[in-house]
Amino acid sequence: MDWLDALQELRSRRIPAVIVTLATVRGHAPRNGGAKMVVSPDAVHGTVGGGNLEQTAIEQARRMLSAGTAEPELLALTLSDKAVTEYGVQCCGGEVTMLLEPIRVTPAVAVFGLGHVGLELARILARHELELTLVDSREEMLAEERIGIPGRSGVLGDAVARVRVVHAPVPESALADLTPGAHVLVMTHDHVEDLAIVDQALRTADLGSIGLIGSASKWARFRKKLHELGQTDDDLARVTTPIGIPEVSGKQPAVIAVSVAARILQLIDEAAVAEQPRTG
Repeated sequence: MDWLDALQELRSRRIPAVIVTLATVRGHAPRNGGAKMVVSPDAVHGTVGGGNLEQTAIEQARRMLSAGTAEPELLALTLSDKAVTEYGVQCCGGEVTMLLEPIRVTPAVAVFGLGHVGLELARILARHELELTLVDSREEMLAEERIGIPGRSGVLGDAVARVRVVHAPVPESALADLTPGAHVLVMTHDHVEDLAIVDQALRTADLGSIGLIGSASKWARFRKKLHELGQTDDDLARVTTPIGIPEVSGKQPAVIAVSVAARILQLIDEAAVAEQPRTG
């Protein structure tokens, strides 16, 4: 498997990785400039030359994975008998600079309810590199003439996210098909639907955050009903309501959508830093 095939497989399996590129070579080195390898938490695909050179790059790549680093880094090495590292000596006589580029797992967000706020939120989130799932029980809310064709035309025509549109008469059923770690936003037109989605989200393994749109009085009613359904206080602590950031206030759909999108992007970054991939 070459490095590109390996990278595609890792992305499909939602495993973070670092691409290591032999960017510049001065003098002699085991490989020419442009050689690449892909380092994941527990595997290496391709080679940039073996020996001290390669082992140093692998260890640095795995430190980046453990730290959740998002920015590329440069790593310069001298290949001579006077440059001794913990991985030994490599006496080719050259100097190399490697570019280490982290490839983070694509975040996933699911929006339940494509009303006024949901549609505005979809417009914003679709412009980010995400797996974006849009769910509504009302088929007309998902009609092409309303939302367009993601990435091609209409309201979501400029989408860069991978958008999946789901018409689900029983919307909580869509939770089972979400990507592990997906952040769930509940904002349907019907409080009964909202309650059912929140309840099922709390029973669904491997989800990220759960956010519910609404007032304090709505949440007080929901807490009572969710307790009756068997949810504990610890379970309910996973639900954030109201959603959004307090610095952006206002009741217009577009304003609420900006506030919610800002908070979701914060949560995505926090989750990326908090994750500690396996390194064994």
